[in-house]
Amino acid sequence: MINNRHLSGMFASAAFVFVINSSSSAEGLHWSHEEQAMWGSIEDASHTEVPHIFPFAECAIGNRQSPIDLAEAEIERTTELNRLRIWYDTDTPVFYNSGHGIQVNTSFDYTGYLEVGNETYPLIQFHFHEPSEHVVGDKQFPAELHYVHVREDGRLVVMAVAIEEGEVNETFQTILDNIPQTAGEMREGTGIVINPETLLPPNFHKPDFYTFAGSLTTPPCSEGVQWYLLARAITVSAAQLEQLRGFYTNNARLPQDLNGRTLLTTQ
Repeated sequence: MINNRHLSGMFASAAFVFVINSSSSAEGLHWSHEEQAMWGSIEDASHTEVPHIFPFAECAIGNRQSPIDLAEAEIERTTELNRLRIWYDTDTPVFYNSGHGIQVNTSFDYTGYLEVGNETYPLIQFHFHEPSEHVVGDKQFPAELHYVHVREDGRLVVMAVAIEEGEVNETFQTILDNIPQTAGEMREGTGIVINPETLLPPNFHKPDFYTFAGSLTTPPCSEGVQWYLLARAITVSAAQLEQLRGFYTNNARLPQDLNGRTLLTTQ
């Protein structure tokens, strides 16, 4: 088991469901982070047979759920992991209030992607949780950023970045100032250009990271998601964190059981 203080230092110092809904029949089902212990038992009245009657059952019965407590994980260091290469570009995105968090959807013709070894994963959207979902023992970050990448075959990769209080981030401010206040609303056609890489830590071209097999962190909690947690955090200002909380607060899922999973890293 890795030393908690050591891992916390490396991580700190250094699904909302994505745009495409995973189940059209479950789109209108109500869920909240305050009732996350009940996600698996939420019923879809439009169905009468199991498993369709419980579209979020994986939240309760899955054995590779996210997020996790990094301090509880066994760390395997290996030089055989595929290297991450981040190839983001400028975009004129859509600013979206999902009803569960603030989100930025990339445009239809956006070409930015994450490269894992020889495989590429287009960036579909990125969103924010307050506070962080991944924790290191009793260390929880003020917020966490998730970059969601989806290939045409449905394979999904999420890259997570811890957020700490510190220097202001101008791109984050642009996002905060353009997210609609009403849940479910989108703001598009603004002409505002941002580059998602400006929300990454300085060493993002050759990032140190941890990786594990997990799930979406919101219903339907689908598994088969590969997670990459960057080892270095970014900062936003105290005023920006307060503005983020003005949209949503405590929209973070609690850490889930590891069930024997190992955390891999090249560090």
